[in-house]
Amino acid sequence: MSGLLTGEDKREANFLLGPWLIGSCLDLILQGVLSSQFVNYYTWYGDDKSSLRFVVGFLALLTTLKSIQAFAIIWIQFIVYFGDLQGAILLNYTTWWQSGNPLMVALIGLYVQTYFCFRLWVISRKWYVVAPIATIFLFAFLAIVVATYFITTANGPEIGNWFAAHLSSVFAGDVILSSTTAYFLLQSKKNVLPQTVGLISALVRLTFQTAAPAALCAMFNLIFSQVYPGGVAIVSTAFNMALPKLYAVSMMWTLNARRTIRATHSSRNGMTNTASNELSGGRSRAQRRPNGGDMELGAIQVLTQTETTQHIDVRDMFDPTNGKGDVKHVRTQVDTKKSDDESVQYSK
Repeated sequence: MSGLLTGEDKREANFLLGPWLIGSCLDLILQGVLSSQFVNYYTWYGDDKSSLRFVVGFLALLTTLKSIQAFAIIWIQFIVYFGDLQGAILLNYTTWWQSGNPLMVALIGLYVQTYFCFRLWVISRKWYVVAPIATIFLFAFLAIVVATYFITTANGPEIGNWFAAHLSSVFAGDVILSSTTAYFLLQSKKNVLPQTVGLISALVRLTFQTAAPAALCAMFNLIFSQVYPGGVAIVSTAFNMALPKLYAVSMMWTLNARRTIRATHSSRNGMTNTASNELSGGRSRAQRRPNGGDMELGAIQVLTQTETTQHIDVRDMFDPTNGKGDVKHVRTQVDTKKSDDESVQYSK
């Protein structure tokens, strides 16, 4: 068909239809990667909590439906509307499966971002740290809702403005979320045994590795959405179609990495009782934890108990600068769980 097009028609086919084709192909390729990740998850982590298994199952459903939509876009644009260039271009504004695509993308993104926000809360236990980040992602979702409305009215300038608000918020939120998660993981190094430090370092690296693909895709999506107006070219659509699958890959990568990290850490510290089982893909019933161990990747739980007995002058209650009292006994216990059933206690 491209051989029959010349001049403006060829440019429109390249920049107004081409990004849909490229983006849909990327979507389908990444769905293949996700299918493997989903199979691996249900094979390796049969003892995870049912709630987490449901979360993963629902993500599988969402991503599958998104791939069906991507295939339908290709079929309708290039088969049903074969030879009708302008009719195919108008589908961007007149059909729900294309005008609503940014909202579908943002919905899957918000789903994954909610998981990572909850994971940050599990690591930090500070709601006032998680709340501002969650607010950024919520604003990004609301911005794309408004942008979708302007897509249906073909209001180009407003589409660009709200897309900028959405994508810049997503990118900023991803960077802040990853940095904050890494910060609290690094902070936990102060309260664990030396042999556990390597495990935490692996988790920090994983945090940035899994966040990078989606963050970079959101950045390019933002750049191209501002460089090219929607009526001239929709290059950003190619990145936008791939973005939800990259978010899903990030979440599944994080969940499935637990097996490798635990096995690698155990073997490095001379603990082979679980390493061989982890690497082979099996998980014995004896290793199952009552709580399912479904959230923090290395199942690191640090418990510090401090018991202090002090003899303090009554005057110190009114003037703390007078003295600090005489500490008679201080006991600190650290219980670090490094894998399914392993624990080390240190006290002084």
